[in-house]
Amino acid sequence: MAGTAFFRFQSTLNDFLDSTSRNCIINYSFRDHPTVKDAIEALGVPHPEVNQIIVNGKTVDFAYKLLPGDEIEVYPIHEKSTIDLNANLIPEPETPHRFMLDVHLGKLGRLLRMLGFDTTYDPELTEKEVATIAARENRILLSRGVGILKLKMINYGYWLRSQQPDEQLLEVIRYYKLAPEFKLFSRCMVCNGEIREVDKEKVQDQLPPKTRLYFQQFYQCNHCLRVYWKGSHYERMQAFIRQL
Repeated sequence: MAGTAFFRFQSTLNDFLDSTSRNCIINYSFRDHPTVKDAIEALGVPHPEVNQIIVNGKTVDFAYKLLPGDEIEVYPIHEKSTIDLNANLIPEPETPHRFMLDVHLGKLGRLLRMLGFDTTYDPELTEKEVATIAARENRILLSRGVGILKLKMINYGYWLRSQQPDEQLLEVIRYYKLAPEFKLFSRCMVCNGEIREVDKEKVQDQLPPKTRLYFQQFYQCNHCLRVYWKGSHYERMQAFIRQL
């Protein structure tokens, strides 16, 4: 059976549509009875960014099967129709927020770790491996690619609009309201391990001569054993954080 359904995407979900389809009704032709989730993703919008679906004035879930003539409104995370303010397709992620980063997001990963967020990133992982880890560990998947966010196994995810790491960081902070969770300099920016204060005597063999002479307070990653101290790099990071 062939039919046509009529979609309208609200607010930020229009970012996934071409210019001719934004903020207007989209005619979606189909055969048989596809799920509304399949139709939404066929139109370009990944399901992790969808918070609520209204069909003919009633809330439905992703498994709803389209019928000819259906009128569908799709709302993004953090927004809802006034028809039902309690319906959420995707529950809030666990806190503190934990992240899984897709390839080419190494700089963003370092920045998130600097703010204290448990962030997994490995450029050697395949797309399937990235998605599998995100699903298994219930992490939020951050990606510059839409396709990986459409994988069925992904529960939480966000498509980064910007290509610049600093702007990406601000996007993620605002989207997930992360500011209250900041634990500055509590994680290793290289490996994601936790950082603890350590006696100078235990790490002095790893210190450059001038650092050994002028600094007395040190911190060490409990995983890779990298040593940190409050040098000029620390001051630059503090200035960056103040700008946030």
